[in-house]
Amino acid sequence: MAKEFTLGGKTLEELKQMSIKDFAKLIPARQRRSISRGFTDAQKVLLAKIRATNKGTYKKPIKTHCRNMIILPEMVGLTIHIHRGKDFVPINIVPEMLGHYLGEFSLTRGKVAHSAPGVGATKSSAAVKVK
Repeated sequence: MAKEFTLGGKTLEELKQMSIKDFAKLIPARQRRSISRGFTDAQKVLLAKIRATNKGTYKKPIKTHCRNMIILPEMVGLTIHIHRGKDFVPINIVPEMLGHYLGEFSLTRGKVAHSAPGVGATKSSAAVKVK
């Protein structure tokens, strides 16, 4: 049997009914301070798109450069495409992400995989015949 998600003793349905200020009391201090200072213009635009999607009036995929947006209960269940410097990464929002930043789930640095060195990379490789 799956365990039901809770945050601060509140279920997901109770969290969705809360105001943003009440939700802020349940998350860590850095995020609480960010919410208490108010949202930036870019965050307000993203929040408007999310609310329009929840109502069913916004049909396009939600794309954003706003990596410093805190994940709120009304975002749960949506797929948000977060910019990572070169492209957009689709992220499905699940309840365990509440209170984190969007940018935490879209890493900007990838794994570097080097292949064999090319001709001219070392002094000895100049003597090797090229096929």
